[in-house]
Amino acid sequence: MLLYLRLFKESFSFAINALTNNKLRTFLSLLGVTIGIFSIIAVLAAVDSLDRNIQDQLSGLDKNTMYLTKFSFGPTDVPRWQRDNFPQTEYDDFEFIRRNVPDIEASAYVIFGSPQTVKYGSETIAGVDITPVSNEIYEIENIKIDQGRFYSESESINGAPVIVLGHSVAENLFGNANPIGKQIRVYGRKLTVIGVMKKMGMGLGGSPDEKGYVPSNFVRRFQSGGVDGIPGAVIIKPRKGVDMGAFEGVLKQKFRAYRGLKAGEPDDFFVNKMSGFTDAIDGIIGTMNIMGWIISGFSLLVGGFGIANIMFVSVKERTNLIGIQKSLGAKNRFILFQFLFEAVILAVIGGLVGLFFVWIVSLIASQFTGDFEFVLSAGNMFLGFMLSTIIGLVSGVIPAISASKLDPVEAIRTGM
Repeated sequence: MLLYLRLFKESFSFAINALTNNKLRTFLSLLGVTIGIFSIIAVLAAVDSLDRNIQDQLSGLDKNTMYLTKFSFGPTDVPRWQRDNFPQTEYDDFEFIRRNVPDIEASAYVIFGSPQTVKYGSETIAGVDITPVSNEIYEIENIKIDQGRFYSESESINGAPVIVLGHSVAENLFGNANPIGKQIRVYGRKLTVIGVMKKMGMGLGGSPDEKGYVPSNFVRRFQSGGVDGIPGAVIIKPRKGVDMGAFEGVLKQKFRAYRGLKAGEPDDFFVNKMSGFTDAIDGIIGTMNIMGWIISGFSLLVGGFGIANIMFVSVKERTNLIGIQKSLGAKNRFILFQFLFEAVILAVIGGLVGLFFVWIVSLIASQFTGDFEFVLSAGNMFLGFMLSTIIGLVSGVIPAISASKLDPVEAIRTGM
């Protein structure tokens, strides 16, 4: 055991001396591996950070949540002309579903509104995403209130002129002043601010900080899906533990009967499940990971070839020294480990430099992307270290074997 430890120590010392004596060549070899490791780990870290941010945004939303509306959130076989003729999803549809479909934990009626201009005194903000929705949305989505409260059931049913603002909207309108109780103008009408949401950062479909919620019945006073063509939807959150297939079947059956659809007639609505949406996101994230591996793999491959090339040159330059070492009793495995260590050390140092640059870039990126946190995980760091070690082993094994098999006499003669 001690013999092998000594062998490792001496081989390591020879490798370090060889690298320090050829600084320019060492630097060029490091550069290839550094770029390769930087490319792969940077892509993986970016995708992981994006995935983590998306999952945080979806954490409060049950994957079993359904959207019943005239639109399909994904590809469909239903022709466009047929979909255009589907009836709008109205508030009465929401009332029917809430009262007649069993195993519903919460349901809400939402109108897909358009960006609105919000005014308070001399302050004006254009393009604010105002969502008209019933109060039950508070039980379905991950809405967190920082100041004030969300509107109540009675306010929702009566269509009270109240609004809950996103953090950024409230900050831009009121600055450091308390927004609760202030009146603002939206839709050309006065609404009272009763709540401000916590700062959430960028999420799916934009930032919750730049939106607002108003009771859907307030908007229905002057806008109607059936009249103005504004689409609506019923958001349904089933009870936990229910059979989703059976639940969807009952939902469709009852709603078809409510709309008077006969057997054999196609549905004139879609039930869009959030599970399908999240599965699609997972698929996109997986594809991005694969593409990142493929693109960055070429950089790593070039780095590996660079190390192999440098190692062959190193063997050629030190042929005479190898012959002398073997004539003095050095074993083949000593020569083998000497060059193999040199290749691994090159690759590992290059990998660590690449990881360092990824860490620096992640810190800078987090500063410029605001609430989006760019994270370099311990798993990705370990992966980068292992990849660089494997590249060193693979790139150095053939030159190391060729060096260990040199005949001492021929080696000394060739090197003279």
